Amino acid sequence: MNSAQKVSLTSLIVGLMFGAGLAISGMTDVTKVQNFLDPLGNWDITLAFVMIGALAVALPCFHFVLKKSKPKYDDKFHMPSATKVDKKLLIGAMLFGAGWAMVGICPGPAFASLSYGYWQTLVFIAAMFVGAHVSRKLLD
Repeated sequence: MNSAQKVSLTSLIVGLMFGAGLAISGMTDVTKVQNFLDPLGNWDITLAFVMIGALAVALPCFHFVLKKSKPKYDDKFHMPSATKVDKKLLIGAMLFGAGWAMVGICPGPAFASLSYGYWQTLVFIAAMFVGAHVSRKLLD
C-alpha cells in the first residue's frame, strides 16, 4: 500500500469514527441540538457533556502530537495563522450560530446524517456549499 492509499484509508477510518461518534452522541438529532441551544425553553444539557468529553480527549492529544516534528502523513503541521478577531470572523460566527440554532445541524453532523437518507439533509448540504461559494465571492 503506497502513502496516498494509507492517507486515504486513515482518513476514511477516522471519518467513519467521527460520524459514528456524532450519531451516537446525539449531535445528528436536530431536536436534541435545538433543545441544547435553548436554555430558556426545553433545555437539554446532555450535549454539553459530549463537548466536554471531546475536549477531554482532544486537548491532551494535541499536547503530545504537536511536540512531534511533523505529522505522520505530511511534511509539516498546518496550523491557523490568523490570530485577529475581525469583522469577517464575527459575522461568520454569528451566521453559523444562527443557522445552527434555526436548523439544528452543522456541517459535521450534516455529513454524518447523510446515512439516514433524508432529503432534507441533501438540501442542507447543497445550501451549505452554495452559501460557502457566495460568501467567498462577497468577502474576498
